[in-house]
Amino acid sequence: MKWKNPLFESPLDFGDISNRSEKEKLAEAVSSKVKDGDVIGVGSGSTAMLAIKAIGERVNREKLQVKAVPTSKEAAFTCAYYGIPVSSLTEVKPDWGFDGADEVDSNKRLIKGRGGAMFMEKLVIASSPKTYILVDQSKFVSRLGEKAEVPIEVDPRAIHLVEEQLIEHCEPTYVHLRKAAAKDGPVITEAGNVILDVRFPDIPHTMEKQLKSFPGVVETGLFIGYSVEILYL
Repeated sequence: MKWKNPLFESPLDFGDISNRSEKEKLAEAVSSKVKDGDVIGVGSGSTAMLAIKAIGERVNREKLQVKAVPTSKEAAFTCAYYGIPVSSLTEVKPDWGFDGADEVDSNKRLIKGRGGAMFMEKLVIASSPKTYILVDQSKFVSRLGEKAEVPIEVDPRAIHLVEEQLIEHCEPTYVHLRKAAAKDGPVITEAGNVILDVRFPDIPHTMEKQLKSFPGVVETGLFIGYSVEILYL
């Protein structure tokens, strides 16, 4: 039996999506890669949501048997709306996955996490043999960190300790506690943590590991050295 309430019968509203036509073409491109029996790691963000829609339409049209491992509640809700069964990393290993990015450099290094789901996104990407990163031209940069801050997910008890370590060891341009837009106080991640958005003058290849070594850091939005293929138009 399915729910019949309006919330279940309507997709999540992502408002105005920038470069929508370009993102819809990327969504169609990634949906063409789906094979019967696939377990797919499903990313978050507007481009990923359009890809879920395209995949769901193909799954229903061709009666494909697939499972999704969503990286956020928004991805799980969207999969449910389009009739894609969801599972978890405790039950299945993805055959492949897809996600978006906030920045991509020439070495396929990424900054992700504007949506606050980088912890699960990294778990899914690390578990997948290959992940397709769906981006438009605006996401390419000559230097990682050129436009975007690096989000760092932090245990709320450790925000002062982590900021102190960042200033001492990394000399950031600034460190901001991300504030929520629709509630008072900071953004709270799905794991119950907060996010520090940090601007760095330079991001060396070793920075992801360095930041993860700080007590209190749960995850970072740096994705360096993962098996990704960049899809763009």
